[in-house]
Amino acid sequence: MVTPTQVSLVQASWAAVAPIADQAADLFYGRLFELDPSLRALFPDEMAEQKKKLMQTLAFAVNGLTDVGEIVPAVKALGQRHVAYNVEDSQYQTVGAALLWTLEQGLGDAFTPEVKDAWVTVYTILSTTMREAAAELAAA
Repeated sequence: MVTPTQVSLVQASWAAVAPIADQAADLFYGRLFELDPSLRALFPDEMAEQKKKLMQTLAFAVNGLTDVGEIVPAVKALGQRHVAYNVEDSQYQTVGAALLWTLEQGLGDAFTPEVKDAWVTVYTILSTTMREAAAELAAA
């Protein structure tokens, strides 16, 4: 469960990252492919559109945290789409690590332990929802 304080921390820290969205997306994918080079094959050669989608999706999720029930259907659909992209369950952990690293780089000293904990909680909920929806689709 995400607390109101965690929602506020995630939304405020995201607002600080939003102005550097292009740089943040570059950092994220650079780190992701550094952590697991095999993931590069899952993405198109030209990454501009993918980077834009990533930042839009994160913005949607972060802005929707005040009413998580409203974003759950979209998060589930995203998880189901990832089945077609051949995303493996274990790769969500790598994505989470790349996201946290990116936030730390972008926020610097503002990436406090409380902010990190809030992002871990939010990412865990979102990625679990996506993974469960993907598993349901694969089992069907």
